This record gives sequence, C-alpha cells and structure tokens, in this order.
Amino acid sequence: MQQELRVAAYAVCVRGDEILLARWVAKDGTKRWTLPGGGMDHGEEPVQAVVREVEEETGYLAEPTVLLGIDSIRRGWINRFAGPGDFQGLRIIYEVRLTGGSLRNETGGSTDLAAWHPLGTVTALPRVELVDIGLDLWRERPPVGRSRLTDPANG
Repeated sequence: MQQELRVAAYAVCVRGDEILLARWVAKDGTKRWTLPGGGMDHGEEPVQAVVREVEEETGYLAEPTVLLGIDSIRRGWINRFAGPGDFQGLRIIYEVRLTGGSLRNETGGSTDLAAWHPLGTVTALPRVELVDIGLDLWRERPPVGRSRLTDPANG
C-alpha cells in the first residue's frame, strides 16, 4: 500500500467579527472555503510556510502570534494504476495578525478568491471541515491544541 504524508500550515485571521478565508478549487471544479494556508515546501519552517501561503492566497502580509493546534486527518484512496493508498495530512494551525499588504485573489494556484466573512455566517458557507476546526481552536484554545471536533473522546 502506498503511503503519503502531507504537512501544511494554516492561518486563522479574525478581524473584529470577520474571518479571512480563501476559496479552494478542487480538481473536479468544486469550490469550498478554507483557511488560508497550504503545504510546506521541503526544508521550510512551518511559520515561514503560513506567512508565504497567506500572502500567496490573500495578498496580505501576516505574522503568526499563537500556535492554536495541530490537526491530523487520514483518508484511504484508490489509484487506478498504483492501487490502494493511505493519506495522512498534518495541519499546523496558527492565529495570525495582518502586518501589511492588501486583499487580492490568487492567480494560478489552488484558490481563486479571498474574502472576509462575518463569523456568524461561516456555518452557511460551503466550506472544508478545517474552517470549523480552526475556529474551534481559536475560540476554545485547548491546552494540548486538539479541537474537540476531532477528538475521538468527544465522539
């Protein structure tokens, strides 16, 4: 069985009563809102990765202020040529504050739109579960950095 590990860094950026999100475009064309962020390059520090990704996807310069937590997902997949696979995603989630730049959309990347959304409307958005996990970590600030939404003891 082929195994794949992807390590990524994401930002929770709240300003007043709004959160900054990027709209991710899946390979099948489906569009869902996500936290700005993405995969780390080999040799890159997580803090550098989240700063780079926020700028790439939103146009803003960001500074991580708090490590909110680490989330892990695992999914199986079938590849027609390679057979079964096992994917694990390790997602490092930071709270960030903006230090410059201006809102713009990414071109030629995995997202097509960046926007501020009122916190009260997030649950009505088409979104990936990472948005809910990030907001839970931001609100609850669990001591071990694990969202109650992904903790098996709560399920």
